[in-house]
Amino acid sequence: MRVLVVAPHPDDEIIGVGGTIAKRVKSGDEVYVCVVTKGIEPLFEKDFVEQGRNECRTADKLLGVKETFFLDFPAVMLETVPRHEFNAKITEMVQRITPDEVYIPHRGDMQIDHQMVVDATMVAVRPRGKNYPKRVYAYETLSETGWNIPNTMNEFIPTVYEDITEELELKLKAMEIFKSQLAPFPAARSIGAIEALAKFRGATVSVEAAEAFSLIREVK
Repeated sequence: MRVLVVAPHPDDEIIGVGGTIAKRVKSGDEVYVCVVTKGIEPLFEKDFVEQGRNECRTADKLLGVKETFFLDFPAVMLETVPRHEFNAKITEMVQRITPDEVYIPHRGDMQIDHQMVVDATMVAVRPRGKNYPKRVYAYETLSETGWNIPNTMNEFIPTVYEDITEELELKLKAMEIFKSQLAPFPAARSIGAIEALAKFRGATVSVEAAEAFSLIREVK
């Protein structure tokens, strides 16, 4: 099986899907990561951008990701990109990988980049023809999911739980690589917070650790 994880920024794929990635690789699946944006000057220094990408490559490799792609769209300025151009690049990536399973951010995330990545990916995975992805899941990203204005549209409602008890330690090791992103607990983007969420999601379904997803579509 081929799996594609679409991440607006480097490290989103580890926070939201890291344990599941490791588990899929262990079972023999091919996992690909597409990082949509990169920092732009003068908002982000070039060295900072490259550091984040190097950390991303190293962390993904640790989990067994077959290939990580970078699309070079401007972070925090996606709304300046023509929508047809943005949609076309995401569609091109989906057609290139032809995944059976796709993971995208939760559309209720506070970051507009996340919302736009979701919309573009949903265009790309429309159920047309025979080769469209048969499963699409939304993942949660600490420091983005749950920080938007509270309402029923923004709420992350998990419907699928992946037991990552055996993969949690590897997920945390992969996240520790992101020195450019991590902060001490109780920061949302910290090892302590990521571990706490995994244990909370696990306790919800009586396992030691889990990642939670919202099932968007499944074709059986």
